[in-house]
Amino acid sequence: MNNQIKKLYNISAKNNRLIIGLMSGTSLDGLDIALCRIEGAGFSTKLELIKFETFDYADDFRTYIRKIFAKRQIDQQEFCGINAYVGHVHADLINQALKKWDLSAEEIDLIASHGQTVYHAPQILTKDLSLPNSTLQIGDADHIAVKTGIITLSDFRQKHIAAGGEGAPLAAYGDYLLFTDTTEHRILLNIGGISNFTFLPNSNSELQAFATDLGPGNTIMNQYVKQHFDLEMDEDARIASKGNVNQELLAALLSEEFLTLDFPKTTGPELFNLSYLEEKQKSTHTENLTEEDIMATLNAFSGKAITDGILKVSEGLDNVAVYASGGGLHNPLLMQNIKEGLPKYKVTSIDAIAMNPDAKEACLFAILANETIAGSPDNVRNIKDSPAICMGKISLPN
Repeated sequence: MNNQIKKLYNISAKNNRLIIGLMSGTSLDGLDIALCRIEGAGFSTKLELIKFETFDYADDFRTYIRKIFAKRQIDQQEFCGINAYVGHVHADLINQALKKWDLSAEEIDLIASHGQTVYHAPQILTKDLSLPNSTLQIGDADHIAVKTGIITLSDFRQKHIAAGGEGAPLAAYGDYLLFTDTTEHRILLNIGGISNFTFLPNSNSELQAFATDLGPGNTIMNQYVKQHFDLEMDEDARIASKGNVNQELLAALLSEEFLTLDFPKTTGPELFNLSYLEEKQKSTHTENLTEEDIMATLNAFSGKAITDGILKVSEGLDNVAVYASGGGLHNPLLMQNIKEGLPKYKVTSIDAIAMNPDAKEACLFAILANETIAGSPDNVRNIKDSPAICMGKISLPN
């Protein structure tokens, strides 16, 4: 037997595993690295977050990704090189984290790498029925495995699509196993570039859990401040807080058909971007708004898309709690808009149920890797409209 296969077999038989989860979102702020100790599998899964670090991306990294991110036409040679480059960068950051944490590669069982999304193309978004649902995350895991010396699982979204899904969101699998409650209906809201949530009915309910995208989170706001202020984000909503919401533009932004579709559904910056904003400004003759007013309106747009979705899924339910995570949690105006739109709901950070809100997505990919190595598709068979599968390609270090 190949020694690496034997090692993988032995890892699968352990009582607990040390797994590094990686997450790099469409906001391009940095790489989240979560070191997790995971015991068991399925509903017996127990996760302990041992270490967590976010490594900011260098400007040249962001520049490379933006050359190909969410673009229909790109330079193929650059794209080919960037795929390997992202793998190299992520491996280097993992090695930096291990050194900082005084850990060796031999102590880590697995890496779970989400990769860097560069294009998301479900049929619901492309309207092209001649091609199947598709999505693409780069940062080749063979480069990560070889440069770190650690068995790496990656490319989780492809299996979801191959089994009939849309490749996103995948949070339902880990959320369902870790956070289902006996009495409380839970909505686990993640506000990244795109906002999404996992609906977790209590374990005594006949309702089914599912995950869905909602619409824009930070993506258009981040794109706008990058273009107009050369900033990566509107930190603490300083710009948006100085503006006033333009109701006519807000109504136009909210008129997108995607926002009315039934759950679950998925989208991306391929739809919600600066071109989308410019189109709505032209249709409402609001091209001359101040930058502050536009940011205030975009902030309100994200908040309303989120609250409309939550109200829709929770209609008629009692004892509903919303637990937020992701970069949008740190935007005080966005969180204020969400809370004002949900006056009868408990809305708080997911750290209230013992999860670091910044580490959550990286931890969930560690859970996906754990299920692939030590779990079973049967563990997630009751998630609505999501294939019951284990996900992730396996890359061996040698």
